[in-house]
Amino acid sequence: MSIATTNPATGEVLKTFDAATPAEIDAAIGRAESAFHTLRGTTLEQRAGWLNAAADLLDAERDEVARTMTTEMGKTYASARAEVGKCAAGARYYAANAAGFLADEPADAPAVGARRAFVRYSPIGPVLAVMPWNFPLWQVMRFAAPALMAGNTGLLKHASNVPQTALYLGDLFTRAGFPAGAFATLLIGSAAVEQVLTDPRVRAATLTGSEGAGRSVAQIAGRELKKTVLELGGSDPFVVMPSADLDAAAEVATTARCQNNGQSCIAAKRFIVHTDVYDDFAERFTRRMAALRVGDPMADTTDVGPLATEQGRDDVAAQIRDAVEAGATVLTGGVAPERPGWWYPPTVVADLTPRMRMWQEEVFGPVAGLYRAADYDEAIALANGTGFGLGANAWTRDEQEQQRFIADLDAGNVFINGMTTSYPQLPFGGVKNSGYGRELSALGMREFCNVKTVWVGGEQATPGPGAGHANE
Repeated sequence: MSIATTNPATGEVLKTFDAATPAEIDAAIGRAESAFHTLRGTTLEQRAGWLNAAADLLDAERDEVARTMTTEMGKTYASARAEVGKCAAGARYYAANAAGFLADEPADAPAVGARRAFVRYSPIGPVLAVMPWNFPLWQVMRFAAPALMAGNTGLLKHASNVPQTALYLGDLFTRAGFPAGAFATLLIGSAAVEQVLTDPRVRAATLTGSEGAGRSVAQIAGRELKKTVLELGGSDPFVVMPSADLDAAAEVATTARCQNNGQSCIAAKRFIVHTDVYDDFAERFTRRMAALRVGDPMADTTDVGPLATEQGRDDVAAQIRDAVEAGATVLTGGVAPERPGWWYPPTVVADLTPRMRMWQEEVFGPVAGLYRAADYDEAIALANGTGFGLGANAWTRDEQEQQRFIADLDAGNVFINGMTTSYPQLPFGGVKNSGYGRELSALGMREFCNVKTVWVGGEQATPGPGAGHANE
């Protein structure tokens, strides 16, 4: 894919960019390493001031930044403005809480024969961030804010179809006061990632994207003995049980499936409904999906805009075609309109079977699959029956059933009677083929810290029980 801004509502290429040369990549890594040695010597108060300044810039430039995101990847302008606001709030959250997250943690000094013993969280150096186009600002901010506050520096390889958003992020933190080179955008294709990740000055990597991209980065990082955090795809289940509030469930299901034009890793995708309420839920849900307004993403009246890329639209269409040819029933939507741009309507598909691609594959568009479950056990088997494990929803007013879902759903995030989303206050990540490691909360900040054990002896120090003569 070329590095270019292409309007997905029209298919028009608006601006193209040259990829960075190997020499330019090397120079950027050098600046990131130099900035790291400067940044790690600053105080948390200084970093918090700069991060708050970045949040102020985001608030001041919200309309312009949102317009750029909508132009580059097609999300509605309203959702783009909300994303900018979420980024500003996330930055302020880490500015306010980093001191607590990074504070030394006392250990049991007498038990280990020390005068003092504690754990310290120290920065590790430049970190490569490989980020996707679907939430082009938030995905980056939820890495950058904790990384910079911890004293690390960042190198951003963004998706090739959002270069202007990437360049904005590359300048944002410098304008806010961080040392030059502390966070930089590399306009590079995926083939150049290996040069960055194998450079000894780069200490770790984080990636949000496809399962294939995650495997590629993990393979390189494993060979180089560098840590990675991976947030990959999801085919999240949305389970509806007989005690659920069906109107509320159907309303949230519609938003959950079509948020960001259906292009969200944690969007509910597989709607697993107990047979006792299947028909009622299907009718309410399908009616709401059919009523969504597809159109100009800049218009206030639009609910669903275009898909971000032509390939993405074609992939969705192929998955639906495969299901229909194998016997699935389309309850609404299912046909891409004949118009410029990369559009696909909100779609509900029923009568799915394991022979169909949709049974196991993630559908990255406004397409919902309906599944009928005879009882709780079948619902859990269907929910856990894919290789993914990012998020999961369950709708039930039965307290005992809620506890069973919390225990049994095999996912990194479980939401009961609500829509899966990410919050700075909660850890976020997946299991199985949805990746490993966590973003956000204190855990996300500490992923790229050296968890340093400190033992301080002295006259009061005595060997702890069981210490013996072992050194390890």
